[in-house]
Amino acid sequence: MDALTFLRQDHKSVLGMLEVLDGAPSGSGATESGLGTMVTNLVIAESQHEAIEEQFFWPAVRELLEDGDALADKAIEQEQEGKRLLQRLEDGVPGEPDYQEALKEFVKAGREHIAFEQDVVWPAFEAAISREDLVKMGEKLEAAKKIAPTRPHPDTPPSPGVLKTMGMVTATVDHIRDAATGRAAENPPDPQIR
Repeated sequence: MDALTFLRQDHKSVLGMLEVLDGAPSGSGATESGLGTMVTNLVIAESQHEAIEEQFFWPAVRELLEDGDALADKAIEQEQEGKRLLQRLEDGVPGEPDYQEALKEFVKAGREHIAFEQDVVWPAFEAAISREDLVKMGEKLEAAKKIAPTRPHPDTPPSPGVLKTMGMVTATVDHIRDAATGRAAENPPDPQIR
């Protein structure tokens, strides 16, 4: 599957989660509704997605597009803010005011970031890359997602080199923690083309 198709499927999955989470119940209704499980799925999906973009997609944008540095910088800034919000969710308790505020902010920021990628970056990127290279990148993204971190790690520099080295250690620790706590069972499936 080519890179943009793979990323589009990820976006579709996340947008579906954001739709469900928009206006999520607070207080005791948050616990009763299973909000924590849905947010955990969002944290896992977004953590993996952003990690693989930062490893492979944004470096290619920088290389191939004349304004690639500016586009990648803006996107990565959005992603870093998203990671900070996801970390607040990861550390918080469903129903509490800070948790609910972080969720509301993430829903808005997530939609804006996806729109920026799809509407601004992708058309120029698709025009600048060969079909063959787009497919090769898709294969890299798909393989990397299987072993990507499952937690946000907002303090890890969003550098491809750091993510391909230190990020691998972090991802391994995430996967061990997920298995030990049972969180691995909540890991959303990889997107599938239908």
